Amino acid sequence: MLVCGNYVACKYFLYMINKLKYGIINKTDFKKGDIMLKEKDKAPNFTLKDTYENDVTLSDFIGKKVVIYFYPKDSTPGCTKQACNFRDNIEKFEENNIAVIGISADDAKSHKKFTEKYKLPFTLLSDTEKEVVKLYGVWREKMNFGVAAFGIVRTTFIIDEKGYIEKIFDKVKASINAEEVMEYLGDTNV
Repeated sequence: MLVCGNYVACKYFLYMINKLKYGIINKTDFKKGDIMLKEKDKAPNFTLKDTYENDVTLSDFIGKKVVIYFYPKDSTPGCTKQACNFRDNIEKFEENNIAVIGISADDAKSHKKFTEKYKLPFTLLSDTEKEVVKLYGVWREKMNFGVAAFGIVRTTFIIDEKGYIEKIFDKVKASINAEEVMEYLGDTNV
């Protein structure tokens, strides 16, 4: 279920989807690397299922900073490095009252295996319908082993206590993503 807190972003997103659906534009009209959302935009609200099939809604975190990291697939080398990097730094986030959420298109069963295998102490959300990844502009064309295909581009968002996008990391290094986020937050006096 998609709940949108940013009226303008939602209208634009639906407009582009309808144009694509009716053949007015095609997938090549979406520029590689574009993110529709910008820093200081209201973060689109959403509700997704977590590892245990519970609903998690972004607006429930108002009053608290949230790090949302979008990643391609559970248990792949880069995604495992990124998740373990957040796991290994989770105390720093918790000490500063910052929630960490990972989102991919994997289902809850996959998330449960991934969480248990690597002892991940934070929330993973399933976007199997790819609604939220598209809304946040991270479902894009990318090169994978020399082949162009659509998928989730590794991207991290910091959402502030009022629900606005404070920072977007769109060129994420999986193995040091948590440190990059903490370094930024340290510079802004978490």
